Amino acid sequence: MVLGKNGPLVSKLGLGCMRMSSIWGGPTPNEAESIATIHEALDNGINFLNTGDFYGAGHNEMLIGKAIKNRRNDAFISVKFGAIFHNGHWLGLDLRPIAIKNFVNYSLTRLGIETIDLYQPSRMDGSVPVEDIIGTVADLVKEGKVRNIGVSEISADQLRKANDVYPISALEIGYSLADRQIETDLLPTAKELGISVVAFANTAEGLLTGDLKAPLAADDYRNHFSRFQGDNLVNNLEKAAVLKQLASAKGCSPTQLAIAWVKEQGDYIMPLVSMSRRSRLPENIAAMDIVFTPQELNTLNTTFAIGAIHGGTYLQR
Repeated sequence: MVLGKNGPLVSKLGLGCMRMSSIWGGPTPNEAESIATIHEALDNGINFLNTGDFYGAGHNEMLIGKAIKNRRNDAFISVKFGAIFHNGHWLGLDLRPIAIKNFVNYSLTRLGIETIDLYQPSRMDGSVPVEDIIGTVADLVKEGKVRNIGVSEISADQLRKANDVYPISALEIGYSLADRQIETDLLPTAKELGISVVAFANTAEGLLTGDLKAPLAADDYRNHFSRFQGDNLVNNLEKAAVLKQLASAKGCSPTQLAIAWVKEQGDYIMPLVSMSRRSRLPENIAAMDIVFTPQELNTLNTTFAIGAIHGGTYLQR
């Protein structure tokens, strides 16, 4: 697919690298397996590698740097910046121009590259005007440190403001059968402006995998989010059961159907799937070949209409 208006060609399926590093204080995944996963993804034509400078406090970028050391031309590197963590705890955002200019140099060094293919603020908090943030990244484009500008988790109004400053190539946002709120405003705005959508959380944090049962284990972090609590979870799993039934009838997994549905929403939409093991690749790649009948799409769109999933999205932290 083309990223943005007349932009670079990237794979229709993106590889999210977050799970290859310790983010919330858990153990670090096997580094050799993570690097092998990146190599195999590249071998299969998946060139879009997504990371953040705060994933594993820089570990994720260094890992990717090792993986692409002799394969720079095979990879398209997308980096988010601005999120501040300490000991695994979210502290907020730093989107000041002086901070952005500092962040990019650290990222380039950790990745071992001269130019980041797509650079984007991880989200906006109103502390710095959108125009100043995007204007600063535009300066980095002029300096040759960044090729394309993206944004993540913002409103339609902010997207328009950002695009007025400099052409935005991609919007990274959570999107799934269970999280369709962006269809009312943000998605149409991106399409109108010629901005590609990099859609993460295709299974809504496991809700659509067909593996969840109520109630969750007491130590499951998803208990903090209302959609995974009490009657909400019971209702939501009833919806997920429809996806599971359809997957069984089509001879694939619910996860594959969830990814395929996102893929089907437009040529400008890329499912971004997080993986840290090579064993996940064949299933996720195969999901991109799944096609739906009009009746199947109608069943899914009706079952998972906006508001059908009870409780707030897990993205509302």
